[in-house]
Amino acid sequence: MAIMNVNPTRMQLSKLKKQLTTAVRGHKMLKDKRDELMRRFLDLVKETRELRDKVEKELSACNAHFVNASAVMSAEALDASLMSPKQQVSLEVSSRNVMSVDIPEFSAVTRTSDSGDIFPYGFAFTSFELDDAVMSLNELLPDMIHLAQIEKSCEMMSAEIEKTRRRVNSLEHVMIPRYQETIKYISMKLEENDRSSRTRLMKVKDMLLDKAHNYSQRPAE
Repeated sequence: MAIMNVNPTRMQLSKLKKQLTTAVRGHKMLKDKRDELMRRFLDLVKETRELRDKVEKELSACNAHFVNASAVMSAEALDASLMSPKQQVSLEVSSRNVMSVDIPEFSAVTRTSDSGDIFPYGFAFTSFELDDAVMSLNELLPDMIHLAQIEKSCEMMSAEIEKTRRRVNSLEHVMIPRYQETIKYISMKLEENDRSSRTRLMKVKDMLLDKAHNYSQRPAE
């Protein structure tokens, strides 16, 4: 692991130790965030799977109703019945923050509150199979909207998990080891300088004592 290109000073050592403490704390917070995101993501995946199975079954039933309606009605009559809808549905989009991810929330709003407005035709010249098809499709709409919501939430949460995972790995395998190696290098360098300084001081002290007392010129006793 390459060390940082910094001056080996005590001030720099103190600065790097503070940065290492911050990096370790950030690493723990990001790991906790990643784990919580994974837990919520897996819950959403499970909900998505169950809801998708339900929607696919209901879509199959809805298609079966339309097939039955087309069997007893002519194609022209079926098209004319559905050509001018009375009801209108608009989609309102909002969001809520989950672990720093703004996941969407979809809600359907109808133009009128009359449940009978889902039928864009009179009942005199249509079959009950078409009524069943329209009603089943109307009942299926909230589940389809909710499925779109949670699938988009899964997509956004997956992207955030991947981004958080990269940050955790960068801190764990690159930044924190680099801080540790640099701190170790500076500490060793400072210790080496301290030893050199003590050695020089001892030599200077010996020289001063020798000069003051002429130890080197005295005959050995």
